[in-house]
Amino acid sequence: MLEGLHPNRPTHVLQLMTDERSARTMTDLLGEMFDPTETAVAAFESEDGVTWRLEAYFADAPDEDYIRDLIRPVVGAKADAAEFRTVDQKDWVRASLEGLVPVRAGRFRIHGSHDRDTVRPNELAIEIEAALAFGTGHHGTTLGCLKALVDVLKRGRPGRVLDVGTGTGILAFAAAKALRRPVIAGDLDGEAVRTARANARANGLGPYLKLYEGPGVRNAMAARTRHFDVVFANILARPLRGLAPTLSAVVAEGGVLVLSGLIERDVAGVLSAYRHQGFHLASRGTIEGWVALVLRRGGAAPAAPPR
Repeated sequence: MLEGLHPNRPTHVLQLMTDERSARTMTDLLGEMFDPTETAVAAFESEDGVTWRLEAYFADAPDEDYIRDLIRPVVGAKADAAEFRTVDQKDWVRASLEGLVPVRAGRFRIHGSHDRDTVRPNELAIEIEAALAFGTGHHGTTLGCLKALVDVLKRGRPGRVLDVGTGTGILAFAAAKALRRPVIAGDLDGEAVRTARANARANGLGPYLKLYEGPGVRNAMAARTRHFDVVFANILARPLRGLAPTLSAVVAEGGVLVLSGLIERDVAGVLSAYRHQGFHLASRGTIEGWVALVLRRGGAAPAAPPR
């Protein structure tokens, strides 16, 4: 599977059956041509091992003729077979739950209510239902961040954690579950904040989650210089590059930045942006084509501000 981040409230979807090469080419093409906060592309291998299903989700009604012309050089006449349809919000949420199985990373276990009875006593279980905000733990970006958290916890117990772009709240919940300490989490989308707050209550973590609505660290709870031992930012490459100065500023001495929402071609640019803020790459992991980076302060001097 090659998957992108769904828009928080998709209204339309494009579906097309094709071969693997074409599916991957169109995933890259559509990902480059459209705003990643408004459009997301996913490609799934069929059971026959040959056919792939391309799906592109749009926050607003797309220009169908333009998209057909865009993909025609890749798939030829199959472009005319591309199906566009509207997405009913309730149907999308229900469909996103179908076939979900628990996700594990170390002792962390992310599951839906339908798997509640299978939780083991020694697991740090988080129950999440798909919602209009992204995040069930099944996406490679979220799972990569969870695995990074597992590695961070092997080194010690960080005291202060920040989750930027929290979505449904999984990463914040995992940190709170493991540390039993308050975690600050924010998202620029109000629906995500409401979803995270409801999920926190459902998991008995309400007292541990301090939520804000806003972009990046633009909130008094988050904009605290050299304060956080762990900062998660599971977003996308473009905003991660733009947020490099402000995200870097809130990381404590000896703290770590966990960045995800990246594919391989994004890594060099994101690393360059954070190296200019005085960070170096400590480790990286790749799941389903999505890269998670763990960065630590040191190894480069911050870039001088422009005159």
